[in-house]
Amino acid sequence: MTRKTALAFALAIASAAPLALALVPATAQAQSAAQAQPAGVLSLNAQASTEVPQDVVHITLFYEQEAKDPSTLTTSLNQRADAALQKTKGVAGVTARTGAFSIGPSTDRDGRISAWRGRTEVVLESHDFAAASKLAGQMGSVMQVSDVQFSLSPEAQRAAEQKLTGQAIASFRQQAGAAAEAFGYSGFSIREVNLGHNGISPRPMMMMSARMMSDSAKSAPVPIEGGTTTVTVNVSGSVQMK
Repeated sequence: MTRKTALAFALAIASAAPLALALVPATAQAQSAAQAQPAGVLSLNAQASTEVPQDVVHITLFYEQEAKDPSTLTTSLNQRADAALQKTKGVAGVTARTGAFSIGPSTDRDGRISAWRGRTEVVLESHDFAAASKLAGQMGSVMQVSDVQFSLSPEAQRAAEQKLTGQAIASFRQQAGAAAEAFGYSGFSIREVNLGHNGISPRPMMMMSARMMSDSAKSAPVPIEGGTTTVTVNVSGSVQMK
């Protein structure tokens, strides 16, 4: 490279340097402006709730037995579960399914296995509380009542949520309008909105053990009464006051 060419190259670099330095602050300012939240944006949250009667009952029946070997015990427990399921057939409005099944060893004071103890369950489910209660009572000679739980069916939950959605949206818009007016704006537009819902899980209700019932009471209907579930619809988002 000749001295003339080197001098021209150095002058070109020197003239470009101020331009590059000038671009750095301008780019940073543009990025900062893009990230900045627009003025007059308000975040809101609204909800609507209602108590809905739980419309499904779940009655768990169980049978426990002890035997010298696990194979004999398994056969006996399966036979008892099958007998219970046979009793449920033909009962309108009530469905039955097998529940938990477990077998474990019992040990003596020396730590040796002395016997095997097992448990099998059958669960009754129904929208008809009276029918399920009557059937559970009739099965007292085959299986004992362990506990009762109540839940809200998907159909009932969807129906409740449909009614609550309109109420929650109306509450969201009312909050947005009142806030915009309080801040001196004439109105608002919705930037984003999210809908959500939730329900409270059913609480179990422990029932009287069949061992504590008299023989005459074992065939009587099991006293049951469902509770309620709180269904809630949430609306959250942000609005642009203007």
